[in-house]
Order: sequence, then structure tokens, then C-alpha cells
Amino acid sequence: MSFKPFKYFSSATGGIGLGAAFLMATSAIGPGFLTQTTVFTQQLMASMGFVILVSVVIDIIAQLNIWQILTANNQKASELANQVMPYSGHVLTVLICMGGLAFNIGNISGCGLGLNILFPISVETGSIISAVIAIVLFLVNDAAKAMDWFVKILGLVMLVLMLYVALTTQPPIGEVVQRTILPSTINLTSIVTLVGGTVGGYITFAGAHRLLESKQQLTMQEVKQSAVSGIIITACMRVLLFVAVLGVLMSGATLDASNPAASVFQSALGNTGYKIFGVVLWSAAITSVVGSAFTSISFLKTLHPVFNQNTRTTTIVFIIISTLIFVWIGKPVLILVVVGALNGFILPFSLGLMLWVMMKKKVPHYQHPQWLLWSGWLVVAIMLWMSIVTFVKEIPKLL
Repeated sequence: MSFKPFKYFSSATGGIGLGAAFLMATSAIGPGFLTQTTVFTQQLMASMGFVILVSVVIDIIAQLNIWQILTANNQKASELANQVMPYSGHVLTVLICMGGLAFNIGNISGCGLGLNILFPISVETGSIISAVIAIVLFLVNDAAKAMDWFVKILGLVMLVLMLYVALTTQPPIGEVVQRTILPSTINLTSIVTLVGGTVGGYITFAGAHRLLESKQQLTMQEVKQSAVSGIIITACMRVLLFVAVLGVLMSGATLDASNPAASVFQSALGNTGYKIFGVVLWSAAITSVVGSAFTSISFLKTLHPVFNQNTRTTTIVFIIISTLIFVWIGKPVLILVVVGALNGFILPFSLGLMLWVMMKKKVPHYQHPQWLLWSGWLVVAIMLWMSIVTFVKEIPKLL
């Protein structure tokens, strides 16, 4: 399979493939995505390009494996896992939903902050308004199609605004290209964090489950195109934010430690830039709310028939619980960080399960590529090792 990103992107355009790609991409581009990219760029400067390059390669391997395995078997991850290893799918469902709910609290708070920047309302009020918008989206007659259009439009809005800000900061492109190939420093923790934020937890399955729920028959080539398109969309947003931050830093500006991502936009374009950040933050957060709710409920539907019979109600309850926890208790930082560390284990666990399935189960008329299988196991080993190191070193500091 040749790597032709523009061919992948264009061939997925207009269909369910692009909708699934944008759902996965916008699920990954959340409030944490903006902050992580900004903070790591401050630390690594132009060498951040190398981190992004490595993370994109790992992301593609993980997504191609999972999307192809699930669509070839025409089953969701939890159902498939249970067939090969009883109850492992239930464990995966609990992990995905627990992480999805915890991070949705952060997404809801990001929505509130975004509207607070744009309008004279409190963060709590903004979060409630955003939750209502997300709920209405799932209440329309064809919720799946509405969700596809919602994430496509806001995804494109984020890309266009981010491109504008990046061009304004005039980043040193020559140095970026050089350090992407020959970095002056390599930070493994940043790679693991970016990978976990792009294909960790529920994000790993968002696009593939969207394809399965559409009930449309796609060729394996179309599945590959959709998966790679999702990674490319995410990577474009990451690169644009990275070069924008680098351009601001190279100009001599100092970022506000309490909100580094916002200060990038403000340094580049003043108050207008701050308002643009509000739009980007809200778009990133609300699409992540939608992606988290959809994917988490898609797992719950395989756990018990009651969830399958009451999909809309369950989705709405999921969003309401996330909102109430944020409004009443505030953002539970300790819980979010602990679950975030736990989220690092979900990718090697879930990807390992899927790879084990393909080694044990024969699928008629489909042969999983050996290079993809074994590169997938390499990703499992690397991510598991780094997740253990991170969990052991970081969690005790919080307790």
C-alpha cells in the first residue's frame, strides 16, 4: 500500500469514510491536545517536529490495524475480543467508558471556557449551553448524519483558523524541516503523550465504530483511506499549532504558564487572536464531547441489550453526568490525571487484543498484512513500557 495522503483524503471525501475520519480526528483534537502541543513545543522548540513525525507513524500503525481488523470481521472491538478471550471485551468496555466519562468532564469544561472567551457568560453557563447543543445533536432524526456534518464543519473551521494564525507568526520553516529529521533532543515522554492523546482510549475506536454503525459496505481500500485521512487531519492541526507556537516563541514572546495555548493566539493577533482561540477551543471541546459520547455508548451497547434499546437516552445521560460533575464539583484534577495515566494502558491493551484476535481467528477472504501485524506488536510493547514508567513515576507525586 503506497502512502499517498492526498489520494486517501480525496477518495474518502463526501462519504461515510470522511465522516468517520473527522470523528476520530476531532475526538483527538480536544482541550488537552491544544495545551500538550503548546507545552511540549516550549520545551523542545523546533525538535518538536520530530516528536510529531514519530507519533504520526505510530498513530497510522495503530489505526490501520484496528480499523482493518474490526471492519474485516464486521464486529465492534468488545464483541470481537469476547469471542477470542471471554470477558476481555467487557474489561475493555469498562476501561473505555470510564476514561471517556472522565475526559468528557475536561471536554465540557473546555466548552465552557471557549464560550466564556467569546461571550460575557460564566464558564459553568457556557458548559451547560454546550451540553444542550450536544444533546440536541443526538436528538435529531438522523443523528449519525448530523454528527458527521457537525464534526466536518467544526474540523474545517479549526484547520482554517489555525492555518491563519500559523501564517501570521512567520515560523522558521527551514529549521523546522531540519529538526524534524535531525532533532537536537528526543523526548520519549512527549511522544507517548501525543500518541495517547491521538489514538488512546475511546479515540482508537471512534472512526472504526462509526463505519460499523453506518451499516455501509466499504472496501478495505476505502477503510484504509478513511483511517489515514483521520490521522492526517489530526497531524495537520498538530503541525499548524506547533509552528504557530514556535513562531511566537522565536519572536521573543513569553507564554502565560496558566494558559499557554491562549497566549499563543493573543501574542500573534492581540485580542482578535484571543477570540479566535475561543472559537478553536470551543470547536475542539464540543467535537470531543460528541466523539466521546458516541464511542463510549457504542461500547455500552455491546455490554447489555438495555443500552442498545435506549441508545439516545444513554447518550444524553452520559453527557448530562459529565456536565453535572463539572458544574457541581469542578474539574477533578486528580481523577483526570490518574485516569489519564490509566488511559495510557488502554492503547497497548486494546491494540494487543485486536492483534491477538487476528492471530487466532481466520476471516474468510481477508489476510491481515504481516508487516502491519508485527509493527502493531512493536507499538504495543513500546507504549506498554512507556505507560508503566509514566504511571510509576508520576502518580505517586499526586498522592
